[in-house]
Amino acid sequence: MQKIHFIGIGGIGISALARFFKVKGYEISGSDLKESKITKELEKEGVKVSIPHLKDNVEGKDLVIYSAAIKEENPEFKHAKELGITCLSRKEALPLILKDKKVFAVAGAHGKSTTSSILASLFDDSSVIIGAILKQFDSNMIYRESENLIFEADESDSSFLNSNPYLAIVTNAEAEHLEHYNNDIHKLHKAYDEFLKSAKIRIINAEDEFLRHFKGEALRLYPSQDIKNCVMELENFKPQTSFELKNYGKFSIFGMGYHLALDASLAILAALEYQSIDTIRLKLKNYQGIKKRFDILYADEDLAIIDDYGHHPTEIKATLNAAKEYAKLAGYKKITAIFEPHRYTRLSANLQNFIRVFEDIDELVILPVYSAGETKLDIDLKRYFPKALLTKDIKREGKFLVASQGEVLDKGLIIGFGAGDISNKLRLK
Repeated sequence: MQKIHFIGIGGIGISALARFFKVKGYEISGSDLKESKITKELEKEGVKVSIPHLKDNVEGKDLVIYSAAIKEENPEFKHAKELGITCLSRKEALPLILKDKKVFAVAGAHGKSTTSSILASLFDDSSVIIGAILKQFDSNMIYRESENLIFEADESDSSFLNSNPYLAIVTNAEAEHLEHYNNDIHKLHKAYDEFLKSAKIRIINAEDEFLRHFKGEALRLYPSQDIKNCVMELENFKPQTSFELKNYGKFSIFGMGYHLALDASLAILAALEYQSIDTIRLKLKNYQGIKKRFDILYADEDLAIIDDYGHHPTEIKATLNAAKEYAKLAGYKKITAIFEPHRYTRLSANLQNFIRVFEDIDELVILPVYSAGETKLDIDLKRYFPKALLTKDIKREGKFLVASQGEVLDKGLIIGFGAGDISNKLRLK
């Protein structure tokens, strides 16, 4: 039995690969800097996880796969090289899984996890590898004996170019992760173009600034024309969004917001290549959402606590629009946003847009920047967000949240934004 070791196994993307290889019969081990919910779950599933990274962890392994965050000076990576063990980045390892599959790949700066997860509900005979936890399966990987595989394709390290797409969906091609493309948006767009052209079937958001110029054959969604009568409702504080798509009639899906209708529409157009409209309408009811995407952790008549992965101004703006609608329907008088900036480079590059998206929020709480390993930049957040409460930490106590200065957040709709560890802070331990 081949032994594969994963460096950085606690990452949402790399853990999905580890789970896939385990189901395929490989002996899997992994390591990470610190223990996390993902590493604990992997251990329960029979994966040997070591904390922290130690060079002895790679001895006796046949293959090492490492996450994009791992640098050359990592002790395990260095020792594996010394031992002559084949080392593949996550990007390089993808063909081992995807080369023989009919891959339905979803890419885009925003919405790709949601679109992938909706697609997983519609293609319930497919394997799934995505960068989020599907609530109906409580996992980021589903294995089925099928040639079909739904895959969330990542542009951040151009690994989507290794995804072997049969069907490709692109939700949008907004500038994000430009540091990987030498801060050249043309290189990013060229990669998207290459990704789309490598697929036999293509579905795109044709109102995206870049995608509207795509010359190839594609099924094009024009959201402003094709999505009509988008309505949000609450039942026992659970959100539901209904909308009409083109001439296909009405659809309803769990969750909140116009952006959800857009993501669902792209998934529906993909599924229409294979299934009847009535089957799609029915299967859409199975969708239960994904963790950290407008994830309602608590709700009653006075208070709602919502966790959201949004860490870019475009994502935050779309989710805040949904939050405002939710607050209106639930009768909450106040909206509090808790923002944990993710990466200094992203905060610096989008500072004015972050200021704009939060300007009409009743109360803004800002946590320290989650650096994700980046070098600290000197950004005076008090200067740019003078009305915000800057706090070192926030903690969940019962149904309330308490800032490190002692301020209690206990009224209205409270929504946390960030891709770091804010999600853990918002949840009961």
